Amino acid sequence: MRETPEELDELQALLDASLSRSTDHLRSIVAERTVTAEQLTRILVGMCTLALSTVTAKGEPRISGVDGHFLHGKWYFGTARSAAKARHLAARPAASVAHMRGEELGVFTHGTVEILNPEDGEPAADWPDLLAYFKDFYGDHTEWEKDVFYYRLRPHWMTVYAPDAAKLITK
Repeated sequence: MRETPEELDELQALLDASLSRSTDHLRSIVAERTVTAEQLTRILVGMCTLALSTVTAKGEPRISGVDGHFLHGKWYFGTARSAAKARHLAARPAASVAHMRGEELGVFTHGTVEILNPEDGEPAADWPDLLAYFKDFYGDHTEWEKDVFYYRLRPHWMTVYAPDAAKLITK
């Protein structure tokens, strides 16, 4: 778990507010089958495959897969700088991601992305630490910053479906 107590408090507030703003239908499914922020950070360890939704210039939805990492209460992911989703996110930074594990877990997030390592600008202040994490996870590739954009999804809505959280928590 990499989250500070403040980050856990922010994540818990987001989870609570998101569920309270959800429809009656969604609350009837999730309310008794969700997790706390602390539990979520113990479940989402390592790489989690995400379904990433973006929108084209014509307003058409697109979905693709990315390697997601849940760190500090937010999703992080990368894609090739030449990928269509990179163009979509540059023009329209609103995005949604879903991480699902069969019928045991669903984490659904809506938010806005920021590029951590822009091509023509200053990287995010925490980029060196994040890059160290990614290199530790994937190995040290010399072309990291030339080939891949990395993003942070700043969530404004997130909900979790987990009917048996104890089975999912990494010790």
